Amino acid sequence: MITKDMIITDIIKENPKAVQILMGNGMGCLGCPSAQSESLEQAAQIHGLDLEKLLEELNG
Repeated sequence: MITKDMIITDIIKENPKAVQILMGNGMGCLGCPSAQSESLEQAAQIHGLDLEKLLEELNG
């Protein structure tokens, strides 16, 4: 299960479909240095995304 505290790169390792979901929600730089240390919650805040909706999509 993907949680808000997980690092973006760990989410992608756990769920390869996450790349498509994250990019579809406006996170285009999944390979950038921030993805190595940024949690899903932090990334959602930076990109102005609804964290709960994103978690539903990633865990759906």
